[in-house]
Amino acid sequence: MGFGEAIASCFRNYAKFSGRARRSEFWYFRLFTFLASAGLLLVIGAVGAAAGRPHEPNPAALGLSFALIAFWLAIFIPDLAVTVRRLHDTDRSGWWYLLLLVPFGWVVVLIWICTKGTDGQNDYGPDPFGPSVRIFE
Repeated sequence: MGFGEAIASCFRNYAKFSGRARRSEFWYFRLFTFLASAGLLLVIGAVGAAAGRPHEPNPAALGLSFALIAFWLAIFIPDLAVTVRRLHDTDRSGWWYLLLLVPFGWVVVLIWICTKGTDGQNDYGPDPFGPSVRIFE
């Protein structure tokens, strides 16, 4: 799955919490959110620095800050959904995402997200790679 296809898939499945997601779909969406956020932050910083008045509010930078917050709100549900589908691919319930609320729980969730999904069908749906084909039996 390519970068653009993964982003489109995440937005197409905006609030779909069932099924499974490949590692590439998850990580490409994370890369997209990181690059978009970093780009907006750089523009906000450049606009703020161009004002030359550090102690006065800059309306343009403030407007861009609201755009960044709107972006984060817009990707919150798709990000949550793709993470839950990624956990489903490892044959775990999406409720394990709440482990992030526990200190160092993010380490366990990160390990699960990085591991290969289960081969074949599991409790959450068919394999995103399709049926496994064995050449040598």
